[in-house]
Amino acid sequence: MSKKIAFVTGGTGGLGTPICRSLADQGFTVVAGYNSGGKHEKALAWQEEQRKDGYEIMVAYGDVTDAESCVKCIASVEEQTGGTVDVLVNNAGITRDGQFKKMSWEQWDEVMSANLDSMFHMTRVVINGMLDKGWGRVINISSVNAQKGQFGQCNYSAAKAGIHGFTKALAQEVARKGVTVNTVSPGYIKTAMVAAIAQDIQDKITATIPVGRFGTPEEIGRLVAFVADEQSGYITGADLSMNGGLHMS
Repeated sequence: MSKKIAFVTGGTGGLGTPICRSLADQGFTVVAGYNSGGKHEKALAWQEEQRKDGYEIMVAYGDVTDAESCVKCIASVEEQTGGTVDVLVNNAGITRDGQFKKMSWEQWDEVMSANLDSMFHMTRVVINGMLDKGWGRVINISSVNAQKGQFGQCNYSAAKAGIHGFTKALAQEVARKGVTVNTVSPGYIKTAMVAAIAQDIQDKITATIPVGRFGTPEEIGRLVAFVADEQSGYITGADLSMNGGLHMS
């Protein structure tokens, strides 16, 4: 029996990398999506790094904000793997922070496009294949700031909250066809970008987290792999939080 195929948007990034690795550890054939401003050599270098660590992960270029580019990206995935996507992880996203009274239309539109429209573009391309097979997993990466809001992130909080509304609606449409749709909402995760923040600011953030630390990217990767598992088919329409107790609902 051939392996199931998992595709992770933003797969070469700080959260995408451990998500890809965790899915590979679970036996999926994994493809990492990337944009990187069209810098293909950056993605190929990332792929070689994974190979050195024992992970054979394919890469596929696509601009998640562009519907046609998403179609071409999934076509590349299918060509490389010889099959259709069984697990889609909508992980790509950006921030363009600023107080609302100063926020530009561009800051709003860019965040909505990269975080929310992208999920529609990618899911729309793969969902019929999942329905035809009677099995699939759509896992959407949101944020604790969608649940509690965050000063200076009206755009980001709104887009990430929209992700779970999408999750709940689509989950109802596809449940009887063996396809689950879930949201994973990380809190503060110590990616390389977060680790570069001044230590005093990190300490202030840590003080607000009940468990007393940032999460690790690997923890998020393991949670995504759990949701993608064959035996997780009774979980759908859920928002799975991993935030160290920062926000409890």
